[in-house]
Amino acid sequence: MSQVIHLGPGARMLTTREVASRLGVSLRTVQLWVEADILPAARTPGGHRRIPYNAVEALALSTGLGGDPLAEQARRRGNPAAVLPRGSALDKVRQEARHHDVLLVADDPQWQAQCASALEVFGSAVRLRFAETGYLALLQMGQQPPDLLITNLELPGMDGFAMLRTLERCEAVTGIAVLALTSLTADVIAARGGLPDWVELFSWPVSPEALAVRVGRWMLTQRPLPGVHPDV
Repeated sequence: MSQVIHLGPGARMLTTREVASRLGVSLRTVQLWVEADILPAARTPGGHRRIPYNAVEALALSTGLGGDPLAEQARRRGNPAAVLPRGSALDKVRQEARHHDVLLVADDPQWQAQCASALEVFGSAVRLRFAETGYLALLQMGQQPPDLLITNLELPGMDGFAMLRTLERCEAVTGIAVLALTSLTADVIAARGGLPDWVELFSWPVSPEALAVRVGRWMLTQRPLPGVHPDV
């Protein structure tokens, strides 16, 4: 999906290949991010995607992908020793933005490993941990609430329904973003007691790559891209 972007006449635009090189990810990853609106893009008359430079640098800043944007600029100018001063406001923002704690609840170790691999594109921006059952997930959340909880609803022992209803009654962990993975229909979910309104459903089965795209979109809601104004 491409968006109409308000840009000045001198706005710098990058190809998808240049973006992939800048962020240290694959070309396909950049294409997926454009399709998922993680990165805004325009199209040339020939149909090629062009992505605003400021959007790419904002994504690098908010996630830590591709290293230090200012150091990268300095390297291109032939001065690789130039870096941000220690303790600068920009460095503080970058450090605060790098760490998003994600708890993935699933009982399939192979799928857990695949998700961990897919989320590696975010580098240190994502700290991923795992739980195999709803009960173990509640224990972890009691010790340290995550920023984002991703859970299958079908789990051994305490399933996702029971875990989320318990979570709803726990004031200590309010404010967690929750993504529930399920193949169940709305009628079946209602018959099993429903889910809290703040739980977002995501169709199962889902590929680890598609889940990584959704996590990336969630991360951007935590820190909006400055200077990019797509039409809605």
